[in-house]
Amino acid sequence: MEILQAIIIGLVQGLTEFLPVSSSAHLIFAQQALGVSDVGLAFDVLLHVGTLVAVIIYFFHDIVEMIKGFILSLIDLKNGRFIPELKKNPYKKLAWLTILATIPVGIVGILFNDIIEEIFTGLTIPALLLLITGCLLYASQRMNSGKIDVTNLTIKEALFMGCGQALAVLPGLSRSGTTIAAGLFAGLDKEFAAKFSFILSIPAILGAALVKLKDLGGANIELSACIAGFIVAVISGYFAISFLLKIVRERSLDIFAYYCWIVGIIVLVGSLII
Repeated sequence: MEILQAIIIGLVQGLTEFLPVSSSAHLIFAQQALGVSDVGLAFDVLLHVGTLVAVIIYFFHDIVEMIKGFILSLIDLKNGRFIPELKKNPYKKLAWLTILATIPVGIVGILFNDIIEEIFTGLTIPALLLLITGCLLYASQRMNSGKIDVTNLTIKEALFMGCGQALAVLPGLSRSGTTIAAGLFAGLDKEFAAKFSFILSIPAILGAALVKLKDLGGANIELSACIAGFIVAVISGYFAISFLLKIVRERSLDIFAYYCWIVGIIVLVGSLII
């Protein structure tokens, strides 16, 4: 793989991991367009680590507070103060709900990841699922009460978003798009739904990278291409998070729904013709 190809693929990964337009579908499209049949497992893992670094940097304060809250809540559990203290401290609550909401994607990833990768090949299915992503984004905004934030978030809403994230292992269903849409359907405030979606991505991306590491072996890696792709994935991922949160605060997510429909239709038609 050439450095320019690595930079483009890293850019696509970084942007589309967090924008609600499906990173898996766009990586398939980008590789097809660049004539790269296989980026290699090592490079794939590295790009995921890059996007993981981006979200950790962006939400560093929240992550530190959640880790502290989780540790303190274990002490609360020992002292019989778990539930009362959980209600007082939003970071303790967010830490535990993040763990619970990650269970569905963990189960699906472990049991079905290899099967999904074998079954869903080509462009047709990702294009169709990209159209569905657009529909989810469009519909969820029109069925959202927008009243739930971290103070009144319950296990039910968290698990509902977690199930949305689990469905997004299908190539073409955007992870961020599906989880944000699930949050909006469940009644979460739009900005908090986006923030919680990004926080949920941390264990999901980390888990996906760890699962792939077991198959890494002695991969032949071109160091310069890997470094370039990694750096671009970090920078573009950070930009994508900031951009989406700004859109969520000031505008509608409809622009991403339209984008998913347009790209999905173009790729679908192209795949059927070819």
